[in-house]
Amino acid sequence: MIRNGHTQVPSCLHSCGNGPRRRDAAPRPVQQLRALIEAHKKAYAAFGEAVRQMGGSSCNGASREEEQALLAICAYPAVSEGDCLAKARYLLEIEARGELDLVGHMRALLHSTMWKG
Repeated sequence: MIRNGHTQVPSCLHSCGNGPRRRDAAPRPVQQLRALIEAHKKAYAAFGEAVRQMGGSSCNGASREEEQALLAICAYPAVSEGDCLAKARYLLEIEARGELDLVGHMRALLHSTMWKG
């Protein structure tokens, strides 16, 4: 469990490399998680720009795109130690800004830590 402020984020570090794995489960490359993080950064920047241009009014499309990009990171089933560390570090940055606050974020994060087997 990672504790940061008032939020507790389950850590996949415990499960990475320590438990039984499915034989057919190939580790996902770190590049896939990096691509998700980059997509979120772009969506977040676009959302910020939309807010600035519209003066904070009705930028629902950009908001939904940013939320979906963040949910994709939360839902990503990190398997390798590199993925686990990258995912945890990035999500802690997001949480530090107070933006990892939706029930859907936590639900996706928790589901991503469950072994499918």
